[in-house]
Amino acid sequence: QVQLVESGGGLVQAGGSLTLSCAASGRTVSSYAMGWFRQAPGKEREFVAAITWRVGTTHYSDSVKGRFTISRDNAKNAMYLQMNSLKPEDTAVYYCAAGPSFVVVASSYAYWGQGTQVTVSS
Repeated sequence: QVQLVESGGGLVQAGGSLTLSCAASGRTVSSYAMGWFRQAPGKEREFVAAITWRVGTTHYSDSVKGRFTISRDNAKNAMYLQMNSLKPEDTAVYYCAAGPSFVVVASSYAYWGQGTQVTVSS
């Protein structure tokens, strides 16, 4: 089992920045891919970014490319999402996830955190 806990969400004005953190514990995640997803009210959960834990290969959705940066700290067993130039449409609950495959499909991720709210005001 892998336990994931997100933190760092909050309220920010458009154009501002936030950094989300995801702390992993339990079973080692060194062979996993890690991802960030988000879900806005009334919408499906959507892929934001992913990273391979071992090599650090990254992938982003078109909607956040150039504004968000995903990273991980192997020593701390933590993953981060640096979000810059935030827009009101980035408002959502953000979830971190871990799974065996480096993919954008939520159903492929086996472990999920509880989510952290990000609200961007205009």
